[in-house]
Amino acid sequence: MAVALSGCTQQLSVENADIPSWKATALPTTGTAVAEGAGKILDAQPVSNIVPVPEGDYTLVLACDGGGKAFLTARVEERELIDFGAACNGARENIRLHIPQSGPVEFAASSVDAPLLYAYQLLPRT
Repeated sequence: MAVALSGCTQQLSVENADIPSWKATALPTTGTAVAEGAGKILDAQPVSNIVPVPEGDYTLVLACDGGGKAFLTARVEERELIDFGAACNGARENIRLHIPQSGPVEFAASSVDAPLLYAYQLLPRT
């Protein structure tokens, strides 16, 4: 006996995902991003990068896909500036962020719900 399931969506294959294509639809580039990143979280280890950022007020936008929840932290030296999360269902979350001094900022993406895809942008607030 065959059973047909309607309304089911195909599960995203994180391991084989084309990050640039996914990011282009999940978090389109605005052209004004001061910092951005995207990638795969395949296990419980955080994925981080360090970007030079001018002092100022920003909006940090996070998108993820693959199920569960992703978290993004921003640190200047040893000081954590923000730690927030987004549900990994294709929705975008954003939060206001103040960078107190110009210099390197470490952005670290993590999740206990790996594997998943993530993308973020740091946009100047006007």
